[in-house]
Amino acid sequence: MPRYNPAVIEPKWQTFWEEQQTFATPRLPEGKKIYALDMFPYPSGDGLHVGHPEGYTATDIVCRAGRMQGQTVLHPMGFDSFGLPAEEHAIKTGEHPRVQTEQNIDTFRRQLKMLGFSYDWSRELATTDVEYFRWTQWIFLQLFDTWFDPTEQKGRPIHELPIPDEVASAGDDAIREYQDDHRLAYQSEAPVNWCPALGTVLANEEVIDGLSERGSHPVERRPLRQ
Repeated sequence: MPRYNPAVIEPKWQTFWEEQQTFATPRLPEGKKIYALDMFPYPSGDGLHVGHPEGYTATDIVCRAGRMQGQTVLHPMGFDSFGLPAEEHAIKTGEHPRVQTEQNIDTFRRQLKMLGFSYDWSRELATTDVEYFRWTQWIFLQLFDTWFDPTEQKGRPIHELPIPDEVASAGDDAIREYQDDHRLAYQSEAPVNWCPALGTVLANEEVIDGLSERGSHPVERRPLRQ
């Protein structure tokens, strides 16, 4: 029996899967379905780390088992490609962040395909794609123009929000402030991790012992309206 040579055998079948669209999602209206959405990786310049395939392997097992049981499986992959590293790279080099980001995505895609995951690559997206983020902007506007009616238990257009008489009598600015306080997307002052050197707010996970994870800059806790 010939010895298994992954350098020969795995590329052969990966090419076959891609040419035959083996893992493309069929449009079948009937039957059981599985929608498995992995957390999109941030396409850093370092490429994949061991934590990526650890999680992706589990969902891939579920998807492959579902296909073998005759279920329709939607298993896409994408890239969460907005981020501080791309911004810093652009500032440092003067290069448009899309250039380096797309190069990093190419690396991630190649590595993921080498691992043999059963993604439907025809549905790949990046959050920096115009046709993607135009819809995130659209849904934000819907939230901004909506208030929640507790009586009807649903969202309603902000112009349908009842305005109390005492607010209406105070003028347009008071009405506008009242509406803004009831929008589903609204501004509010809250304590944040502010990094003056990076000029941005950081998540708790991006702060280590009072310093930014990227660059080790001092981070201060301060109230900010956003």
